[in-house]
Amino acid sequence: MAIQTRWNVEHPCGHQTEHDLSTRPADKRAGFARWLGTKDCTACWKAARDGDSESREAWLTGKRAEEQATATEWAVKFSMPPLEGPERALAWGERSRHQLVTAAYEALVAEGAWDESDWATLEEAVRGIRRAGWWIDQRDAAGTDLPELVDAASETDRGNENPHL
Repeated sequence: MAIQTRWNVEHPCGHQTEHDLSTRPADKRAGFARWLGTKDCTACWKAARDGDSESREAWLTGKRAEEQATATEWAVKFSMPPLEGPERALAWGERSRHQLVTAAYEALVAEGAWDESDWATLEEAVRGIRRAGWWIDQRDAAGTDLPELVDAASETDRGNENPHL
């Protein structure tokens, strides 16, 4: 006798849905159907997710504003130059730069073997990278990778100190 592939599941939202579990291994179907019974049906789940978008959007806006204020304060404190690029990328680039450089300081100096003079050299090189897009591209990098990333940055990433050239 073949193991069933279609399961009628009663969801906590009150809906009953027939699920085709034929793509799952036979020995995993019953457990997955039981798990589905603890979740709202797809339509109710999507409605709840979409209906909560205003509060999620408000939270995200507040979080971004907080991160931006921290990044701006940090940039002033450590004499970081303004970034260059499209207007819509500048704030994201500033936040990305702040997060990566502070993670690098934590990993290399606070927890690592670097001293302040090693850090000062890297920090000066960091100041030279002015393209916001470069910082956005590095947003997922580990702090320990920053020295190598800075060395690999091209001249177009470094910006131009003389705007008349």
